[in-house]
Amino acid sequence: MIASVRDYDKMECIFKEYKPQVVFHAAAHKHVPLMETSPAEAVKNNIFGTWNMVTLAEKYDTEKFVMISTDKAVNPTNVMGATKRCCEMIVQYKSQSGSKTEFVTTRFGNVLGSNGSVIPLFRRQIEAGKPVTVTHPDIIRYFMTIPEAVSLVLQAGAMASGGEIFVLDMGDPVKITTLAENLIRMYGKVPYKDVEIRFTGLRPGEKLFEELLMDEEGLKSTANKKIFIGNQIDIEPQQLLTKLDKLKEYAELNDADKTVEMLCDIVPTFNHKTN
Repeated sequence: MIASVRDYDKMECIFKEYKPQVVFHAAAHKHVPLMETSPAEAVKNNIFGTWNMVTLAEKYDTEKFVMISTDKAVNPTNVMGATKRCCEMIVQYKSQSGSKTEFVTTRFGNVLGSNGSVIPLFRRQIEAGKPVTVTHPDIIRYFMTIPEAVSLVLQAGAMASGGEIFVLDMGDPVKITTLAENLIRMYGKVPYKDVEIRFTGLRPGEKLFEELLMDEEGLKSTANKKIFIGNQIDIEPQQLLTKLDKLKEYAELNDADKTVEMLCDIVPTFNHKTN
């Protein structure tokens, strides 16, 4: 079905009709530079869309609610990452509120071949005979394939008992420049000779490397060697709810500066980099 998580009434119609046993919540604006220019939209969609979903999951007795988060939520430097960290806090808050629904989060990095992934972009650039664009020579990212990501999310959801942040082992980080060079070679061409690699500069909110864990989280292993559990973080409910109300007010007024200011207040680890 098509519907927006921002539309509470429409989502309620869906929950009422289908009464889902499990919800995998992946709906979010994920484009980092775009969310830098539209922080209110990031907040309305990512944070309050998530709020609608957790509220309805609880109301309609969903057994498990699995939120898909991102490594960009760890010590976020951009609005998108900060909104996803706030979503993690909402999921933790719900899991600590005595709900029958098991609320959990899974966190991982980039998925190869997904919408917005670099490989389809690099392919288009090579095939069009254009330079391959990389933001910075030293930028690194974690990657996994779509089947890997899906199976790990399903397994994490199955082993969840509520409140966990499941951190998926992404293996070693990959240098994006090396990825571009290897892809050019796969086309039978020589990097920097047949195909130029052009460095365009870090985009707004972008950082050189992503982290998978918050400093305050420990890491416990599970039966699956690719899945770990970070410690739960205690949420002060009334404080969070009060701040979310204020955030919603600023977002609905489309006040970008106040929205970002409030996000910094809610997410203490948010260190905004505009580059």
